[in-house]
Amino acid sequence: MDARGRGFRNMEDFARRTELPSAVLQVLAEADAFRSIGLDRREALWAVSRYAETGTPTAMLAELPLFAARHAEPLPGEVEVNLPKLTLGEHVLQDYAAIRMSLKAHPLTLLRAGFSAKGYIQARELGVIESGRTVLVSGIVLVRQRPGSAKGVVFATFEDETGVANIIIWPKVFERFRRIVLGARLLGVRGKLQTESGVIHVIAATLIDLTPHLGSLNDSVPHSGDFLANADEVRRPVNEDQRLHRRRRTVAAEAKVLPKGRNFH
Repeated sequence: MDARGRGFRNMEDFARRTELPSAVLQVLAEADAFRSIGLDRREALWAVSRYAETGTPTAMLAELPLFAARHAEPLPGEVEVNLPKLTLGEHVLQDYAAIRMSLKAHPLTLLRAGFSAKGYIQARELGVIESGRTVLVSGIVLVRQRPGSAKGVVFATFEDETGVANIIIWPKVFERFRRIVLGARLLGVRGKLQTESGVIHVIAATLIDLTPHLGSLNDSVPHSGDFLANADEVRRPVNEDQRLHRRRRTVAAEAKVLPKGRNFH
């Protein structure tokens, strides 16, 4: 902030005036912090890569001969590279990985069309549906609570792109779906809507782990496998079971960037 003045012109100007380590520049690029100078996340990461010493990505800029003097000659020009643009889904996943949230879109916004086709409604609709109706809702798990005074009842809160929904899980239902309740990051709930004195809950009857759907946010990764085969796959082709296993690992890694929910007792 002290170095900002009236703003930074480009990445080189930012790096020179702030004298930040290249590792810090990389973190800022991963957090999509350079949009104000016209660089999206991928372009910024490409630009930052120029300031790392060969073989030492985390080298301090101040230690490089180039930055020994504050007013050193500008870096030589580079051939312009047209990098593929990140999709909105990729941006959202990488926002969550970097800063645990995204202002670009909620994950459920990107999944809504498919979820609506399966009967999932939005959280805001719960306020206008008649109490006692069976509903199907979904969201990113925020909180799970199992107070000692509640005799084994679990209270969960999740959010979609329109708001939050509060879920009540009776002990027998919890025991039946324990793994899903405790492990799902994206949760689906089928249950009876209960509205009383302005307080809205869904009494869960069935819980569904929708976490694998988060993998589809990164639509640059085709469901059949990776973009390109590894070099040794030319000599040793990968069968479909191996590709499926690789895809599952990719989806699991993508899902981990979403919050897993906070647990209270």
